[in-house]
Amino acid sequence: MVLDDIVGQDEIVARLKSYVKTGNLPHLLFTGSAGIGKTTSAVALAREFFGDTWQVNFRELNASDERGIDVVRTQIKQFARTAPLGGAEFKILFLDEADALTSDAQAALRRTMENYARNCRFILSCNYSSKIIDPIQSRCAIYRFRPLDRAAIASELARIAENEGLTITTEAIDAIVYISLGDMRKAINAIQGAAIISPAITEEMIYEITSTARPEEIDELLATALNGEYDGAESMVNDLLFSRGIAPTELINQLYRAVIRRDFDRQLKVAIISHIGETDFRLSEGAAAEIQVEALIANIVLTALRFRDRAGEK
Repeated sequence: MVLDDIVGQDEIVARLKSYVKTGNLPHLLFTGSAGIGKTTSAVALAREFFGDTWQVNFRELNASDERGIDVVRTQIKQFARTAPLGGAEFKILFLDEADALTSDAQAALRRTMENYARNCRFILSCNYSSKIIDPIQSRCAIYRFRPLDRAAIASELARIAENEGLTITTEAIDAIVYISLGDMRKAINAIQGAAIISPAITEEMIYEITSTARPEEIDELLATALNGEYDGAESMVNDLLFSRGIAPTELINQLYRAVIRRDFDRQLKVAIISHIGETDFRLSEGAAAEIQVEALIANIVLTALRFRDRAGEK
């Protein structure tokens, strides 16, 4: 894996290549959602900097495994203080999910970054840069990775299909793009799961193995609820949750995406998104999933009926 193999992040790749060309590297902060190339970029950068000695001069740690200050004082400090090997100017420590570190651990990490900057460069990866303390952010060049677009995901899927002797329909690619939400890891997992079943990958297989509703099914559910038809919407929800095995959180996320795409009264849209957000929060707090989803559908129906009555009065 080298930097040229990374898809969908052309600007970032170009800037990382410039570091390799100059032979120098600042501390880096990679931020963005999961599965869009942060870890791959760090590994590819180390490979290009160190060549055959990259494995002894590069270390990857996951901060979500050990969040406290001890991991900074022991593993990180021990690696950072030792000299690089094979004639390298410095080593690279890649700290994944750095936003999982406690505030005390981040403060200790900042001191380590300062004290051992000559021996070691740090690459921090996180989903939310706002959770990284300002003293660390100010010491890093920040790279914001964006979710991958359809072209990038489709290109990688086509490459995988060719290498593995698979056939994949355009509709199946569209389905993978829909379920992956710009996450290449999800996209690759989907095609791998489908390939286990058959080398001929279809749209139906993708939605089935990922336990995802089709976009048109979600659109129909939303339209039924907006028409004030609670019984019909409730029947669809039961089918998706219990017959199809779709997770309540996934169903809510798909509903949100359908609401965003749909063109209807702005105030009604805002009210429905508010209901979806409240349901999502309650599920995250451990509320009963089936009850909350049913309540969400009821709230959408009631909200739509109220807006219809107001429009009739006018």
